Amino acid sequence: MADSRDQWKSKLGFVLAASGSAIGLGNVVFFGSNAYTYGFGAFYLPYLVALFVVGIPMLITELGLGGLTQQAFPPSLGRVGGRWGEMVGWFALLNASFITMYYITILAWVCGMFLGSFGPLWEAVSATPGYAMATLDNPQGFFFRMISTPWVVLLVLLVWVLNLVIVRRGATSIEPVVKIFVPLMWIFMLILVIRGVTLPHGEEGVYLLFTPDFQIMDDPAVWRGAVAQIFFSLTLGFGVMTAYASYLPRDADHTNNGLLTACLNCGFEYIAGLAIFSLLFAFAIVPSAGTLSMIFFVVPEGIAAMPWAVRSFGLVFFLLLVMAGLSSSISLIEGLNCAIIDKFGWSRKKTLLSTGAVGLVGSLLFALPRVIDPELAATGTVGFTLIDLIDHWAFGYGLLTVGLIESLMIGWLLPISRLREFLNTTSRVKIPAAFDWLVKVVIPALLLVVLGSSVWQEVASGAIYGWSEDLALRQVLPVVCFLVWLFGSLAVAAFLATKPGKPATPAPAGPAPHPAQVDRA
Repeated sequence: MADSRDQWKSKLGFVLAASGSAIGLGNVVFFGSNAYTYGFGAFYLPYLVALFVVGIPMLITELGLGGLTQQAFPPSLGRVGGRWGEMVGWFALLNASFITMYYITILAWVCGMFLGSFGPLWEAVSATPGYAMATLDNPQGFFFRMISTPWVVLLVLLVWVLNLVIVRRGATSIEPVVKIFVPLMWIFMLILVIRGVTLPHGEEGVYLLFTPDFQIMDDPAVWRGAVAQIFFSLTLGFGVMTAYASYLPRDADHTNNGLLTACLNCGFEYIAGLAIFSLLFAFAIVPSAGTLSMIFFVVPEGIAAMPWAVRSFGLVFFLLLVMAGLSSSISLIEGLNCAIIDKFGWSRKKTLLSTGAVGLVGSLLFALPRVIDPELAATGTVGFTLIDLIDHWAFGYGLLTVGLIESLMIGWLLPISRLREFLNTTSRVKIPAAFDWLVKVVIPALLLVVLGSSVWQEVASGAIYGWSEDLALRQVLPVVCFLVWLFGSLAVAAFLATKPGKPATPAPAGPAPHPAQVDRA
């Protein structure tokens, strides 16, 4: 029955869980690296436009959908668009699963850096077997040696076990964890900002971060990066927010919850940007090993330059970074678990064992330690290369594609006016009628332009993704990754959407759209 569904114990627990899903490695790693890649301060204006025009409206929409249907993302979209809607929901979760797999691999690398903080990470140089150079200065040397050894497999297994332990009872076990993790990450990041801006020339990095180059903003890649950052940062297009909102009472204030979550997330991102850029400028570091160099090289070098308590400071930093990453990864795993339980009525234990086994295998593929780039021109190992390739499709295109279809379906088929009426019945902040056209027209048009221009730019440039001295691998691997991501996800999504599920439970009493609008088979 619907009344037996797992529930958050408090509004604070939900807000911290939702913001914890948003606050993670994306705020520290991808936001800083995107800002670095897309012209420093020039990235902020597209980011703010994406936040207010796309991010907050879509976040409120996904939360409202979960509150309305009291179900996970695929069955919720199934009530809106029938089998095709459910298929879109499953594709979104499968795309999110690819991201979850490599996200957990990155978390495993963070765990390795945490262990290295007990001593080896702070040594002057580190041997890097398998690479062209015999040694590299730490922390680069330690990082590439770590990801090139079989020990990374154990770290991936450890992170998966931690995730499954935290989500073992759903919202009941997630809530007490995020109540500890999220406040601690805020406290630490504030300390890091203070340290960064007090370093020599650190304040100049902050100035650079807020100095836009308007000539760069005519590049469609900047806008795609900003919109993709908003989707990833707010966990949109993953099905997470709909699942989390389905654990709330139906009369919860979803609009206010969405605004609080967005403010907490974006406030944290701005603080993280201050910390990263102050350190970046103070030590004149230019990342040379992919986007993750921001977190694995820049911050550790800044910590190593501190005159006091270097090791203890590094331990705390990487430990809290693990906490932030876990608060996001558990939400991604829970989004899929919630959908499987709602669809098939599986027990939570069976669901965890199934999704955990498949996810672990995928994460191990992204952790493959074989060195294929000994000159470190880009990535270094097979696993790192796979991350770059899948990230390009799943993160750069998958999230935006899901957002495009989702906004069209909810905007026109639900329709969005019904959802807005439902939200306004319980919200202190009333959503105006203009919100309908934002979801129905403006957001789809913006996403379509961003996706279309990005595809055109790639076709025109003839970009090929993959880095290896082996010509066959360089040509084949990007194609294989694209086929597995797109057609594999579509095939599985279509299969799941056509499988019969358990009978739908009736929605709880309360204001709702007409049944014909939300209970379509």
